[in-house]
Amino acid sequence: MPYQTLLTDLTENIYIITINRPDKLNALNKVVIEELSDAINEIYNNPEIKSAIITGSGTKAFVAGADISEFTALNSENGKALAEKGQKSIFNKIENAAKPIVAAVNGFALGGGCELAMACHFRLASDNAKFGQPEVNLGLVPGYGGTQRLTHLIGKGKAMELILTGNMIDANEALRLGLVNHVATQENLLNETKKILQTINSKAPLAIAEAIALVNYAASGNANGLLKEIEAFGKLSGTADVKEGATAFLEKRKPNFTGK
Repeated sequence: MPYQTLLTDLTENIYIITINRPDKLNALNKVVIEELSDAINEIYNNPEIKSAIITGSGTKAFVAGADISEFTALNSENGKALAEKGQKSIFNKIENAAKPIVAAVNGFALGGGCELAMACHFRLASDNAKFGQPEVNLGLVPGYGGTQRLTHLIGKGKAMELILTGNMIDANEALRLGLVNHVATQENLLNETKKILQTINSKAPLAIAEAIALVNYAASGNANGLLKEIEAFGKLSGTADVKEGATAFLEKRKPNFTGK
């Protein structure tokens, strides 16, 4: 479907969502939030999509935060509603998707942009990328999961420093801290991201979905993770894909997984 603020492309089962407001450094506004929600629904519902990439238009920014002009009308009630709507309609939906959604961070990822990248299952960054949660400069705290996901990804001490100072870190520091998995040149970023997803797309989709859920469960700190893993292993053991995977291994050929 056509969007005002997004470009989308589905090629070889990889769905690329490009936030397309380069004149505003791809800042999130109400329209972007609504359209991103629709695009995430497409990932959930379209069987042709096996994985997805979220990136930004141009070479300067992934998403350089929220549209600050919309903040002047905020009060306690609608501010809470704004954060809640974003969490439910986009950020939590990305994190809990059964298909891998990866951020290709091609520039500034600040505020809501950093939170959007962190909601993805993992992140690659271009060598000019910068990350930060500068909400304290506006008298706010992150509202789309930044305090929680940044702490899970890089640890309490460094997350506390970045959130309290509002300082930015560059791509290499993000790599060192574990915020991103790989750093590439601007020109190679999308291709490097696609290569990883092509590998993932060749695996059994039911196993991928269970693995995502289990890793998310582990990241939540829940003590029942091992039990959940045992249950998932048992559930998958009865699938046609496991039989195909074992047979293909014994026959020394590539498996043909069907998601059944």
